[in-house]
Amino acid sequence: MLVLGIETSCDETAAAVVRDGREMVSSVISSQVPIHKRFGGVVPELASREHLDKIVPVVSEAFERAGVSAREIDGIAVTVGPGLVGSLLVGVSYAKAMAYALKKPFVGVNHIEGHIYSVAFENPPIEYPAEALIVSGGHTNIFFIPEPGKYKVLSRTRDDAAGEAFDKVAKLLGLGYPGGPIIERLAREGNPNAVPFSIPRMGDGLPDFSFSGLKTAVTKHVRESGLAPMENGGEPSQEIKDLAASFQHVVVQSLVRTMERIAEEHYPRTLIVAGGVACNGKLREVTREMAAKLNLPVYFPSPHLSTDNAAMIAAAGSVKLLAGERGNLDMNADVTLRLQNVDLEEEAAKRAGVRYRL
Repeated sequence: MLVLGIETSCDETAAAVVRDGREMVSSVISSQVPIHKRFGGVVPELASREHLDKIVPVVSEAFERAGVSAREIDGIAVTVGPGLVGSLLVGVSYAKAMAYALKKPFVGVNHIEGHIYSVAFENPPIEYPAEALIVSGGHTNIFFIPEPGKYKVLSRTRDDAAGEAFDKVAKLLGLGYPGGPIIERLAREGNPNAVPFSIPRMGDGLPDFSFSGLKTAVTKHVRESGLAPMENGGEPSQEIKDLAASFQHVVVQSLVRTMERIAEEHYPRTLIVAGGVACNGKLREVTREMAAKLNLPVYFPSPHLSTDNAAMIAAAGSVKLLAGERGNLDMNADVTLRLQNVDLEEEAAKRAGVRYRL
C-alpha cells in the first residue's frame, strides 16, 4: 500500500511516499528556518505564503524520488491539525484537490499522532500498551496508548512547551533561532550544576509540566548576575555555557522524571519519545538510562524524522486507510484538534472481557 503524506502544520512544507506504513520510499522537507530566523520565531503569514509557493514542487519531488506517479498511490494522508490555520489550509486544500482529481481515498491526520508514528520506520513494532512523550516547540504531552489509535492524555504543559522555552531562553541570551540545537551545543561545554534552578512541580500533585517559571528564573539570573547576551559573531562566555547547561538539565530532568512516574503507575511495554526536542542528545541519554532501569524498550525517531515531516503523517494515515477510514471534501483544518481521550479503566475492562453498561 503506497500512501502520499502531506505536512504543512507550521513552518515545514513536506511530502513523503510510504509503503505499508513502515517503509519510507521518499521524503522531502522544505524548511522555512532561514525565513523566520531574523524574527526569532515563526511568522504565520509568511509561513502560509511559503507553503503556497513550495507545496507543488515538494510533492512533485517526493514522487520523483520515489519513482512512482501520482496515479500509482493508494491514498493520501494530510495533517489536518493542530497547527497554524493558514499553513494547515494549504496542505488540506492541496490534498483534497489531488484526491478528487485522482479519485483516491484520503484521510486527515492529527499532527501529534503523526509524531507518535515517526518511530515506525527505524524501530521494532510498538508493543502495546505504550507511553509516548511528544515534546516540541508547540507541544509537551505524555500519552498512554492502550492500543493503536486510542490515547489518554496523562500529562500536559500548563504554559510554555519545552521547545518554546528553549527558543525563548536562546533569544534572551542572544543565541539565535531555533534555540534548541544552539543551547544543546553550548551545554556540552557547560556545568549543569552551575546555576541551581529548581525542577518545576505542580502544587496539586498532578504530573503536568510547567516551563514558564523556569524561563522567569533564567531571566532573573541574567538580570541579577549582569550577564550580557551574546552579540552577533561573538564567542559565548563560560557563564552563558554554564547557564545553557543548567537550563537544559532542568528541562530534561522534568521530562524524564515525569515519564518515569507515569511508567511506574501504568506499566507500559514500550516508551516513545518524539517531536523536535527528541533530537536533544542529553534527553535521549537520560531517557535511555531511565528505560534501562525500568527494563523497558525506548524508541526515538532519527533526527530528520523528529522535526515535522510527512513520512510520519503517511505512516499514521496508512493505519487509518487500512481500517476503512475516509475523509470527505468538507474536511477542514482544525487548529484545536485533540486526540481521542479514552477511559483507561473501560479499556482495561474490555481487554479483560468485561462488558460495560451504557
